[in-house]
Amino acid sequence: MTKVVSPLRCAAVIGAGTMGRGIVISLANAGLQVLWLDNNPQMVEQGLAMAEETWEHNVAKGRIDEAEAAARRARIHAVQSYAALADADLVIEAVYENLELKQNIFRELDAVLKPGAILASNTSALDVDAIAAVTTRPESVLGLHFFSPAHIMKLLEIVRGGKTAPAVLQAAQELGERMGKVAVVAGNCHGFIGNRMLHTYVREARMLLLEGAWPHQVDAALQGFGFAMGPFRMYDVVGIDLEWRARELAGQGQDDPAVQVDNRLCELGRFGQKSGKGYYLYAPGSRQAEHDPVVDGLVQMQSERLGFTRRDIGTEEILERCLLALVNEGAKILEENIAANSRDIDLVYLNGYGFPAERGGPMAWADGEGVAAIHRRLLQLTERFGAHWQPAALIERLAAENKHFSDVQEGRV
Repeated sequence: MTKVVSPLRCAAVIGAGTMGRGIVISLANAGLQVLWLDNNPQMVEQGLAMAEETWEHNVAKGRIDEAEAAARRARIHAVQSYAALADADLVIEAVYENLELKQNIFRELDAVLKPGAILASNTSALDVDAIAAVTTRPESVLGLHFFSPAHIMKLLEIVRGGKTAPAVLQAAQELGERMGKVAVVAGNCHGFIGNRMLHTYVREARMLLLEGAWPHQVDAALQGFGFAMGPFRMYDVVGIDLEWRARELAGQGQDDPAVQVDNRLCELGRFGQKSGKGYYLYAPGSRQAEHDPVVDGLVQMQSERLGFTRRDIGTEEILERCLLALVNEGAKILEENIAANSRDIDLVYLNGYGFPAERGGPMAWADGEGVAAIHRRLLQLTERFGAHWQPAALIERLAAENKHFSDVQEGRV
């Protein structure tokens, strides 16, 4: 049986980019001592300055007092080597999404960390078992997928590897609670719960552009349904270039028709809000998205280049395809026991992806529509657009038995 320190007292974070900074702030806020390592010490210095600004802002807003801000700052210690992490109870790796790089870091950690220490990766999609496999203690390895900015976003996906010990999972859940997070345990697959479902949702949104819709039209439809923002506004906020660079790095996916509009935008340096233009235009210093007819022209050009005959697409079709893509993938996740129940999927979407709270989450929404009706609608989409719309086996079963997604627990009805 794996023994872990309970409660966790000392954590370490590797990486001082945007994610690393938010994670360090979250840990210090929760009362842990935090060791901070980056191969560029200047990044840690900049991170400490950002953390101090965050706490000063909280003091000014009356959320904490000066003494609490000073206590939080005093919990963070910059370190220069892996050896300095030897006594950490938990280490969270927060470098960019590259499996080889993460594996190298975990080999180093495995060599220096004490027995019982937890090794976590803040990956958003990579194989946690492939990371655990390079260590001599796969039972101590798991994913802790924070959402950006990590000190503000409530969601934490805790990813259990094939060999993750129950005590390690429990310690991670307790830590999530201490940090004030909504912690959801997910199984290990590409993208886990949230990003795996997001992939199918944004793919439909992108295909709708090629078939005849416009970015502002797709966003307006989904925002009208109640989403905090539509997919193209979302990409402008997070940076269109992140996936583009990941595809470049992986050497695959750049020729997929669905991403051709994104590729052209990135080639033009239109990375989103941070560059002042992406799918939309942004005035200097403003986050207000303005419609840009140049993007409509670019969408039309890519659409025609790929051989699509553009047609009018209404709000109803936009909602149907984007929402049912989410639900069908959610059903596969339930079926495979990647999520323990439909409520966990809904919690991920309500707290990490801006799904409208009043609709309860994608699976609760689908239960309200009726699984038999969802099944019928998916069959119609299969007939019209092809086999990728084939209803998940779980949907067929629930529809036949007149049951709901909420009746499923750990893959069983």
